[in-house]
Amino acid sequence: MNARPVGPPSRSPSPTHAQRLLAIYLNDHLAGASSGVSLIRRMARTHRGTPAGPPLAELAEQIAEDRESLREIMTALDVPAQWPRVVVGRLAEKAGRLKLNGHLVSRSPLSDVLELEAMRIGVQGKAELWQSLGILAETADHLDRAAVDRLLTRARQQAAVLDGLHDEAARRSLTSASPSASTSASSSGSPSAPARRDRGPSRRTRWA
Repeated sequence: MNARPVGPPSRSPSPTHAQRLLAIYLNDHLAGASSGVSLIRRMARTHRGTPAGPPLAELAEQIAEDRESLREIMTALDVPAQWPRVVVGRLAEKAGRLKLNGHLVSRSPLSDVLELEAMRIGVQGKAELWQSLGILAETADHLDRAAVDRLLTRARQQAAVLDGLHDEAARRSLTSASPSASTSASSSGSPSAPARRDRGPSRRTRWA
């Protein structure tokens, strides 16, 4: 009988195309989750001692727990974390702090509005992640469909809290700039501005 040639151990078969797509998808969400945890923790610190502080602190705790749940799901599905993606996500969150808010170096009330909008988008994306994993749980033995459904319910509750905080921040920062302030000043007895003539039709405000 001929001896079998001795060679290097055979490599494991390459993951399927679907598994590669799943790895990309989950790692993208893990990167987004890490950015979200960083942002919501910073917001909770900023608003400590204000009415918004307790709900933001609760959200920060929940969102950090959601990130851990995602890591556990990735482990159960044999999807390794790709840490360079996570690092890029954290850097993107830090770069987002440079977004113009009407102040050059300090925070403004508009900062609250923009940050809450960013968190709301992130939580909506997380809810869609749980929806996708719920579909996967129909065929994946390692996923608990009931646990995924609970995560989806909590994401929707988080979105509702963020909506309320956003509306209050918008009311606080934007309503003082309403045109009604100038109209009330003109009706308080101060001399009215002379009518402008021969300047063509008036321009209507255009919203971006």
